[in-house]
Amino acid sequence: METIKEMNIDVKHIATLTGHSGCVYGMDKGMSEHTVFTGGSDRFIALWNLETLQAEKFSASLPAPIYAICHIPEKNILLAGTTTGSIHILDLEKKEEIKILQHHIGPVFDIQYSIKTNCFYTAGGDGNFAVCDLDTMSLLKMKKLSQEKVRNIDFNDTTSEIAVALGDSNVLIFDLQTLDYKKDFIAHQLAEKIIGANTVRYSPDGKFLLTGGRDAHLNIWKVGNYELVKSIPAHNWAIYDIVFSPDGSLFATASRDKTIKIWDAKTYQILKRITKENFEAHTHSVNKLIWSSFHNYLVSAGDDRMVMVREVNKI
Repeated sequence: METIKEMNIDVKHIATLTGHSGCVYGMDKGMSEHTVFTGGSDRFIALWNLETLQAEKFSASLPAPIYAICHIPEKNILLAGTTTGSIHILDLEKKEEIKILQHHIGPVFDIQYSIKTNCFYTAGGDGNFAVCDLDTMSLLKMKKLSQEKVRNIDFNDTTSEIAVALGDSNVLIFDLQTLDYKKDFIAHQLAEKIIGANTVRYSPDGKFLLTGGRDAHLNIWKVGNYELVKSIPAHNWAIYDIVFSPDGSLFATASRDKTIKIWDAKTYQILKRITKENFEAHTHSVNKLIWSSFHNYLVSAGDDRMVMVREVNKI
């Protein structure tokens, strides 16, 4: 039986934002701390204002469902990856599409960028991991990592590493600057059956890597040797996202089981379970999380077409 440690945080539902007509899969911070971009199966990108709790006068329509969104404020562009493998590059100042990349032949599940390398990185359902130049928006390198999906990407600025989660259960570690291979390990399995890794997230201090998989486990790995520190049966179904609070003291997990859970980042104790039974919550899979520094809002998006905003405070 899971032990709930209800003691030091308060979660308040602020708003449920409606407007999408399909599942919401992609989300990223907007042009300020109080805005977020969302996109999904309805092929639309929306911009939400967390201050007014309304949609901004911005929208973009793409020819295919959207799985991934990446806002690059330093370049004033927005990248959107679709189910057909296309990556659409939108100039936010001109409010127009400036380029389409088609180097993946499977869905684009994740897009991340690094100003340190001046590159952005894409994870494809075709098993490919791609690197593109942020100035020319052209493909620099393509790596075939798996016969399964490449699901998620995260950076460790402390150690200058990239972690990549694969659908074949492996997590691969590369050098950020050179992309040289450093380490790989089986991150998730169920009853000795290898099962997909869905998400990777480095702790803000760079000392630990958190992974979530189709086995519903949250695994914590020590950076360096990447030995398993702790394995927690965190959810009833697959974990789709992990996000840290702005001060790094908490993190949240999102799952296909319709729940969000908030955890102590030092002890890995669960502090709050957000479900339909005890909160206004998602009725379907929760796919994506953002933890904004604006009022410490935790924003979630899911298959129920909803974007939900909650304020999290320590008490």
